[in-house]
Amino acid sequence: MDIKNPRWMYLKAILFILMGVACFALVWLEQRTLLTAVLLVLMIWAFCRAYYFASYVMEKYIDPQHRFSGLLDFCRYLLRRRR
Repeated sequence: MDIKNPRWMYLKAILFILMGVACFALVWLEQRTLLTAVLLVLMIWAFCRAYYFASYVMEKYIDPQHRFSGLLDFCRYLLRRRR
């Protein structure tokens, strides 16, 4: 079932942010170094850019005919396309 109510969508976004912050904090607390913090920030940035590519760039520039519902749908699209 798709979430259509904006309040639930905001709640979902807030929960994702809280989960990310909690995971970042737990990893950083295990290994409190500047290098660990920088690597975590770069990892987050890289995954955000990859998601942007999968959700926006693919739909707008590479294959405007296909709409992706998430990263799994994007991966299925890539696997089908290679066959």
